[in-house]
Amino acid sequence: MKTTQELIYGLNDRPPLRETLFAALQHLLAIFVAIITPPLIISSALRFDLDTTAYLISMSLFVSGIATFIQCRRFGPIGAGLLCIQGTSFSFISPIIGAGMLGMAGGKMNTEMALSYIFGGCMVASVVEMAVSRLLPYTRKIITPLVSGIVVTLIGMCLIKAGINSCGGGQKAVDAGQFGSITNLGLAMLVLVSIIVFNRSNNKFLRMASIVLGLIIGCVAAYMLGMIDFSQLNGSQSLNIPTPFKYGVSLDPGTIIALGLIYLVTAVEAFGDITANSLISGEPVEGEVFMKRAQGGILADGFNSFLAGVFNSFPNSIFAQNNGMIQLTGVASRYVGYFIAGALFILGLFPVVGQVFSLIPDSVLGGATLLMFGTVAAAGIKIIATTKMNRKAILVMAISFSLGLSVELVPNILDKMPDIIKSIFSSGITTGGLAAIIANAMIRIKE
Repeated sequence: MKTTQELIYGLNDRPPLRETLFAALQHLLAIFVAIITPPLIISSALRFDLDTTAYLISMSLFVSGIATFIQCRRFGPIGAGLLCIQGTSFSFISPIIGAGMLGMAGGKMNTEMALSYIFGGCMVASVVEMAVSRLLPYTRKIITPLVSGIVVTLIGMCLIKAGINSCGGGQKAVDAGQFGSITNLGLAMLVLVSIIVFNRSNNKFLRMASIVLGLIIGCVAAYMLGMIDFSQLNGSQSLNIPTPFKYGVSLDPGTIIALGLIYLVTAVEAFGDITANSLISGEPVEGEVFMKRAQGGILADGFNSFLAGVFNSFPNSIFAQNNGMIQLTGVASRYVGYFIAGALFILGLFPVVGQVFSLIPDSVLGGATLLMFGTVAAAGIKIIATTKMNRKAILVMAISFSLGLSVELVPNILDKMPDIIKSIFSSGITTGGLAAIIANAMIRIKE
């Protein structure tokens, strides 16, 4: 790990323009696919049309730019003041899809209604993370590494279902009777293998761009098979004008509770990311200065997610992969973050960017996301491994995983329950997460 002496540029240094642009480009390569993937998955699961999908992708880039600028610049108590990059979070995908299903009426998806429930829930629930930032020392006693590890593992496991559905071709393939066809599975496998090959490379740039390169190879193959039609891009407007509350706001108590739990865990993850970032950047990781950074970063995490809902995007979180990029480049300057934020902001204003990525076939995207979601689950297991595996820990894990995965594997188990119960517990992440918190707090075992 780089110390202050090994850093080429520290937190408040201003690198020359050429070096700043090069460092910013590397960060963008590491995060770009991660930012656009959640809206692609959500849109596919909820059957949104091309224009809606493109707009959601554009707003994800736009909001990520604003959120990154807030984190790096720091405004009053809001922001970490570090080179913290924010982007659309994978953790919320499952409950967001559940919220979007409230827009289903008569077997047809009402896009405006679905998005109004999603954005309404995301905005209200974001208050949880903002509150956690003010109560940080106490919440860390409730959300222990065991609890957060269980929830992160469940997030990965539940998302794998979305990943494998994409590999089969998604809802469009189901409607066309082509789900799981050799073409769809072959494309997904091509992308998956390509990413693994590039990720194993000794060349650090190939490793950094492995997901991007895998998607490019998959898209080229899909285009040759006639699965990508660029004619759909014709007639798009030249500029996106961000419109606050474009789809309205609707509230559902179950959705708010489900999302609130994810915000709670996201706050703990953000604390870990800010700690790692501070350490790599040669900044203190304890004391008053660090605590202000951590509280400001978590507050910004929640505030930026609220802002995302206002501008028709999904919750944001700090990206951990950028900490590795700081180590790799030796550049910890937060001024690099301003350029990253500016690039994301500008990309979000051009509809063609969102539309181009909306054309990526589900099977191509599935090959990449399946591996990414598996990595999320593995990261959760790694967190769990840091705790002592005594009888209580094993019992808490057993309860959490069994309850969480049961509602994912057999969702109709809740069919006879009241709507509010179904709304809250239909997500395996929510069910398993609440079980982990309660079990960890209530179970007492004398060793």
